[in-house]
Amino acid sequence: MSTTSDTQRASVLLGTEDLTIEDRPVPEVDPGDVLVRVAAVGVCGSDVHYYRHGRIGDFVVEEPLVLGHELSGTIAAVGEGVDPGRVGERVAVEPQRPCHRCAQCLAGRYNLCPHMRFYATPPVDGAFAEYVTIEAEFAHTLPDTVSFEAGALLEPLSVGIAAARKAGIVPGSSVLIAGAGPIGVICAQVARAFGATRVVVSDLVPERRERALSFGATEAVDPVAVDVTSDIVPVDAFIDASGAPRAVSDGIKAVGPAGAAVLVGLGNSEMVLPVEHIQNLEVTVTGIFRYTNTWPVAIGLVASGQVDLDALVTGRFGLDDVREALESDTDPASLKSVVYPNGVPAGE
Repeated sequence: MSTTSDTQRASVLLGTEDLTIEDRPVPEVDPGDVLVRVAAVGVCGSDVHYYRHGRIGDFVVEEPLVLGHELSGTIAAVGEGVDPGRVGERVAVEPQRPCHRCAQCLAGRYNLCPHMRFYATPPVDGAFAEYVTIEAEFAHTLPDTVSFEAGALLEPLSVGIAAARKAGIVPGSSVLIAGAGPIGVICAQVARAFGATRVVVSDLVPERRERALSFGATEAVDPVAVDVTSDIVPVDAFIDASGAPRAVSDGIKAVGPAGAAVLVGLGNSEMVLPVEHIQNLEVTVTGIFRYTNTWPVAIGLVASGQVDLDALVTGRFGLDDVREALESDTDPASLKSVVYPNGVPAGE
């Protein structure tokens, strides 16, 4: 083990908007696992939601929790059964532990494993800490040409890949994406990488619409000024990255015959949907819950230059500044904040 101490620093959520720094033991490395010295952690909307509200649906913060699940780092030690030659390897972490034995895992849908232990989802601690452990196969090797920041953001990129797969995007497709936040602009980049020739992004905020045009969108529209149900129809696919009920309903109405609508954004637990349109045009409406087998594709898209994740980063913070990182979403200019648990590198 290359750690210099048996303890590490971690940012811990004690309650709503209540953070502290704690000294905690460096986690032990179980057989089949690797210990990762965390380099970069992206701030996700779910982290912000837990920070501000203490829960997301049925997931409730009832005891101290370490947030953060978008991460990269360097392997510092390996457990029994893992090639010791991996020590020192740069990796992006797929932040989940499925059981590998249930019906969903055996069917290849390990994201739906009922026994899943996912980083930063109560009661499982996340990565706003100096070290974490993960199963060796979920520590994906990063090419030297992919930065630690981009490596951390392979996690939200994986959401975009999962959405594009569900949407059936192929060369020549047209797609409407509601919401030009981090997931929306990532979905736009993925859609273009998958061959979509028309990518329309809708957002209420002018600055976000303008930014979407530099991240894969061929058009950016104001959903108040433009009626997507009549002015841009039909599209082959709709991806909602907003969670807004009106955006979901209108987006589905924009989908043409035999198209698909994929719900990604966190919105109301129940919504009114245009059932007649769905039935008469045989529109497939589905959601996504995380991802499966996306990291190899994500690494390829970034390494080849088809997706730019480094350009998404608008803020960099140390472990003592996690509060500022979590609250940075209130700045309209902010797109993606990154936390460096072991210190922000010089020049960043």
